[in-house]
Amino acid sequence: MKQGKVLVGALLAVLLVAGLYFVNRYWIAPATQRSGKLTGDRPMAPPFSLTDLNGRKLELSDHIGKVVLLDFWATWCGPCQIEIPGFVKLQERYRDQGLVVIGISLDDSPEPVREFYRAFRMNYPVAMSDERVTELYGGIFGLPTTFLIGRDGRIYSKHMGATHVSVFEEEIKELLAAQGTREAAGFRQAAGARPEEKIESGDPAEIDSEVPGVNLSRLTPAQVALFKKQLEAIPCECGCKMNVLKCRLADRSCGVSRRIAREQLEKFLKSLA
Repeated sequence: MKQGKVLVGALLAVLLVAGLYFVNRYWIAPATQRSGKLTGDRPMAPPFSLTDLNGRKLELSDHIGKVVLLDFWATWCGPCQIEIPGFVKLQERYRDQGLVVIGISLDDSPEPVREFYRAFRMNYPVAMSDERVTELYGGIFGLPTTFLIGRDGRIYSKHMGATHVSVFEEEIKELLAAQGTREAAGFRQAAGARPEEKIESGDPAEIDSEVPGVNLSRLTPAQVALFKKQLEAIPCECGCKMNVLKCRLADRSCGVSRRIAREQLEKFLKSLA
């Protein structure tokens, strides 16, 4: 009997160590063990308008002149649960200096988000995401994904995975030090950035297009109607058994229909030349 208890205890200890290893390896380590400097452009943060959990309008444009921590998260995301108490403290500490934390939840419904909001005593606005917002921010391919936006409205850093609160605090203090709405020219992302953290933003002309993912701004309304009819006559090759236009409207994330539609647009433009 004692030997059995010892074996069970040893097994539990092994599982605990293994669990801690994977938490560190896949949640924490990727966000803390980095090297190099932030490279690339600092695009303007795409504007958006949502409604927060309290029914109030939440518009990014209302916060020009402030530093914004924009967090894409979900209640079922373990690393998100690690980060959020730190965001609550940052909002308390730096609100009066010009920090605004905004949470964008990717949950399927607001009910669990409201429960989470109360349980974690979140002191900043949270809104439910929509597909347009995630596309505007280059696509959200993992949670949490957090952006830091300067007083000038530019995106200065992007963090994927659980990141220690001290990293955010270091960057926030540097961005808060910028005067007025001037660019924080000397800013460097704390601990460096990984390749997947390259800052990218979506093109509103593609996102808001009648053919999602395809920029139709060079076409007249009559030409757009004709182009859409052409796409309706082409079967999609992704296996959806729909035509290309219908697939684009039904599944904006489908890379196959997007590629075909863009190829067809180039051919269509050449035919108009």
